[in-house]
Amino acid sequence: MVYNFFTSVFFLFFTITATTPKHEKTPDLLASNEVSTISAAEMLYNSIKLHSASVPAYDCFSTALNGFNKLKEEGKIKKNLLTVIDFSLSSTAKRLWIIDMATQTVVYNTLVAHGRNSGDEFATNFSNAANSNCSSLGFYATGEIYMGKHGESLRLDGLEKGINNNARSRAVVMHAADYVNEGFAKQHHRIGRSLGCPALPNGLNKEIINLIKGKSCLFIYHPSQSYAAASRLLS
Repeated sequence: MVYNFFTSVFFLFFTITATTPKHEKTPDLLASNEVSTISAAEMLYNSIKLHSASVPAYDCFSTALNGFNKLKEEGKIKKNLLTVIDFSLSSTAKRLWIIDMATQTVVYNTLVAHGRNSGDEFATNFSNAANSNCSSLGFYATGEIYMGKHGESLRLDGLEKGINNNARSRAVVMHAADYVNEGFAKQHHRIGRSLGCPALPNGLNKEIINLIKGKSCLFIYHPSQSYAAASRLLS
């Protein structure tokens, strides 16, 4: 469990405190009565980075971790998997990561599309509105797999009111797309765009959605001040 990591940090603190003579000062790293959330997040991030070929930027990861922990406590997500999409990056970059929080490793890192009205190479505009053809930021719980026009597809439930809670009614789902590949990116200096769905490469879609289905956490990140101000999970 991901919480085992945090438990071990607290165990280390109490072990050092108990074995330090009273006349000696407790090491600065553990001088306070609790380990800060930021320090724990940094240690977890460094552990994942150590065991993985690629990781999201720290700001992106720490924001995702904050919401992941709250949603886990609320019972809105069930799995120890965290899917992170960083829409501040070019669509030619592999900007989706799936992190196994139990083993602290990245198990997938791949391309992912944004909505056609969210931007060209970079996503800069986001919407929760029907027929906007935009991506929506924020935290989602993965739903069930169904057979659609793109083959096996994964329904998504937006967990943030006013930000992405219309995802299911908008049919914003995870599906395969033949325009999500490196060849398309080299030719057009971007990958193709969806109607708002986080579309995946054909060769990876099936195995990814079967892994993350059933109430795992998906987070779509962008350093948007308006999103940060509106998100209850980040407040």
